[in-house]
Amino acid sequence: MDPRIELIQERLGNVKNLVPVASGKGGVGKSLVASTTALITSGKDYEVGLLDLDLHGPSAHVILGAEDLNFPEEDKGVIPRDVGKIKFMSTVYYSRDRPSPMRGGDISDAIRELLSITRWGSLDYLFVDMPPGVGNEILDTIQLMHNPEFLVITTPSKVALRTVEKLVQMLKELEVSIGGVIENMKTENSPEIKKEVEELGVSHLGSIRFDNDLEYAIGDPEKILKSKFARDLEDIFPEVERLPSP
Repeated sequence: MDPRIELIQERLGNVKNLVPVASGKGGVGKSLVASTTALITSGKDYEVGLLDLDLHGPSAHVILGAEDLNFPEEDKGVIPRDVGKIKFMSTVYYSRDRPSPMRGGDISDAIRELLSITRWGSLDYLFVDMPPGVGNEILDTIQLMHNPEFLVITTPSKVALRTVEKLVQMLKELEVSIGGVIENMKTENSPEIKKEVEELGVSHLGSIRFDNDLEYAIGDPEKILKSKFARDLEDIFPEVERLPSP
């Protein structure tokens, strides 16, 4: 048995709510939702962590303006960087924003290593920005993390919704808890998908309107929190706050 697995349980032992933020495909705003939810939560006097687990395209550091890629401090493990009130850790500290061509066992090994060395301490919420799809990263998260409560992100697009169906089906087959689905990039002309989401047997937590100005806020947490995107997400936040603690 890999000794890192026991160490991972120890590292995450004082995390009350473990919330992987996932999507069936890329381009649906998953990283923005994960990062902004962490910002909103940390502003409500919760102890919050954010882990960017996207080995191939980490982006939370760009969204949060945390582009100083010096490796975090080490003390009997790695101590997450403080980004505002968020404890932040990312695969980018290893990749240095260079391509990371990994597959199979290399991906699993990298995830185990990152989880086993990171000292989160006591947290109310640890949000995990998952890579898109239904590959090794999702399966390893389920295997290694205790009682995750997934948030699933989609857009009103039929393509996005079809991939969400596959993700939800996989999580259900693995008996993993799903907190609900958040609909992003909704416009006046978007089809209504609330009924389709609920027919999957999961909650439609709410919708976030498409925000044309959001791009100009990227890299500045204060501007992000003032955006229409963040205001819509804050309206959804009570649903996230009610996620059951393990």
